[in-house]
Order: sequence, then structure tokens, then C-alpha cells
Amino acid sequence: MPLLTPNTPHLKTLLGNKTHPLIVCYCAAWCDTCTVYQQKLEVLSDQLIDHVFVWVDIEDHPELLGDEDIENFPTLLIERQGKVQFFGTMLPHIDQLERMIEATATGDHIATSNTLPDVRACLLEKK
Repeated sequence: MPLLTPNTPHLKTLLGNKTHPLIVCYCAAWCDTCTVYQQKLEVLSDQLIDHVFVWVDIEDHPELLGDEDIENFPTLLIERQGKVQFFGTMLPHIDQLERMIEATATGDHIATSNTLPDVRACLLEKK
């Protein structure tokens, strides 16, 4: 699936199917590292067609972070079936994200210490 942004109409259709794992990349337009990483994330999103990839500019959509602060980029969220399995900063090497997606596929890596809102629900509500 393509890399989507929060206001993409097709996103709501995809998010309605909770069997699709959600991968959210929190970045900023001014961040050079993010610009390079976005290109790599687009390629990965085309390869993993059963995942929903969303690119979130934190300055345009701060509500998708709740009370969390982003200190480094890229910061990623992996959510499966309503459970946040990973939320944190990752080095900007796309192979690390690939490995994390594989590692969380079993459901063993559940992130419990975050104050994120229900990101999937927030994205569904966006107009």
C-alpha cells in the first residue's frame, strides 16, 4: 500500500479493517533526515501491502501524539489489532523498521508505557 497522510480519503477505508497493522512515522517537514527516510518508507509501504503506513508531520497533526513529546526523528508507532506494540525513536535505517515489524508480528512486543491517544481512532475521525 502507498504511504498515506492523515487526510487521505483512502486511509479511512484501510483503517476500518483492523487486521491491517498500522505503521505511523512521526516526522517534521523541516527535518532533512525525515525527507530521506520518507523515500525509503514509501518503498517499504509498497512492499508490505497488508500494512497501513501513515506519514504524520507532527507540526500539522500534534493531536496524533497526545501528551507524548518527540525528541528525535524518525519516531515510529507499530499497532496491531488495537494494541501499540512499539512506539519510539528508531535510527533512520529502513532495515531496522523491517526487523521491528517482523519482531512484533507475534504480538510479543507490547508497548505499555505511552500516553498516545488511540491513533487509529484519531485518524478515522480526521476530516
